Amino acid sequence: MKILHVVESYDPLLHGMQQVVKQLSERLVHLGHTVTVATSYHPERNLFNIKGVDIASFKIAGNAVNGYQATNSEIERYIEFVKINGFQIVTIFAAQQWSCDILLPILDEIPAKKVFVPTGFSQLYNPKYQPYFNNMQTWLKSFDRLIFLSNDYRDINFAKQNGIKNFEIITNGASAEEFCTPLENNIQSELGIPKNHLLVLNVSSHTGLKGHSETIELFKKAKLKNTTLLLIGNKIHNSRLKTFVKQILSVLTPISGIKYFPQCYDSCKRKSFYHNLIDSIKNNNSKILIKDLSRVQILQAYAAADLFLFTSNLECSPIVLFECMASKTPFLTAEVGNAAEIINWSGSGKLLPTIKVNQNYSIVKIDESVRILRELIDNAELRKNMAENGYTNWLNNFTWEGIAKKYERVYQFIL
Repeated sequence: MKILHVVESYDPLLHGMQQVVKQLSERLVHLGHTVTVATSYHPERNLFNIKGVDIASFKIAGNAVNGYQATNSEIERYIEFVKINGFQIVTIFAAQQWSCDILLPILDEIPAKKVFVPTGFSQLYNPKYQPYFNNMQTWLKSFDRLIFLSNDYRDINFAKQNGIKNFEIITNGASAEEFCTPLENNIQSELGIPKNHLLVLNVSSHTGLKGHSETIELFKKAKLKNTTLLLIGNKIHNSRLKTFVKQILSVLTPISGIKYFPQCYDSCKRKSFYHNLIDSIKNNNSKILIKDLSRVQILQAYAAADLFLFTSNLECSPIVLFECMASKTPFLTAEVGNAAEIINWSGSGKLLPTIKVNQNYSIVKIDESVRILRELIDNAELRKNMAENGYTNWLNNFTWEGIAKKYERVYQFIL
């Protein structure tokens, strides 16, 4: 099959949606198919074929509601690229961003079979997006197949309410190639983490939407002895992605009542500095590290972690929770996206008490969560059992290798 995957961003950027499309695309190539990814231009992208996946880049940003940052000729170039290159399958990953929104009004002009993976409809309850989702009721009917990540979330429920029946549920996952390959692991000594410390891990980008402030506050209030919080997240280097994230934040600020600036990374670094300074004086043996690490180092951190602490504000189906399963890392998570469903699937996590703001934004209740964090840190046997449950369920149901074959079957069926 000749397949086109369209997504807002791809390598060298690292984040959840990029990881989904990367894992699926590379594995479909391995299964014998031709795969191209259409995505945003990135100034640091030097390779346009990665592990057999061709990359076509376009200087476009934004979305249909907030407007596009692009020339008309570049938008037309993107449309023509999708229409005339003989693709048999065109799959759109994630709504509310340019690579999806430009195609929605012209779906009937695309000769390929069309698949849509909405990934949550995060702005469904935002009044500004009401016309967009009014049109979405019609657009969904132009797809040959829809793929949802959860049995019960706002995107699949929206589709059901509008009479859509041609859909599949295919979850996110984690890579057996990555997590079953032994690694030399000296990440703790490399980062200066004392040997007698337990390691609490958080992996999430500094977008302002990942609940880093709550993660740090919760860790500090728990007053855990001989414990390090390692928060790994890439800073937003790309100016186009910065613009897109700022647009989201400008909408969420009045909804959540939270201001997102100064930028998340700088705020986290400052908080960690003061925590570690006070700790050095009081000798509490508690550290907070804010790092931007390579993928190999991230895998090492997963392997070394005793617990994963995830207090994100806005998600669809968090990949990091599947990576916890694969790395035998028990997790505590906000009730965000389909985290509760992932806990049921995995048996390796617990929900933290969470406030929902306007059905759109999750905020962990810090004081109530402190007890849960302390209890799990103090119960090594429970953490071990949770870790084994998660790993077994991941290996049986949630490897990218198996998930890619499910996508392949969908593609073959609609052809």
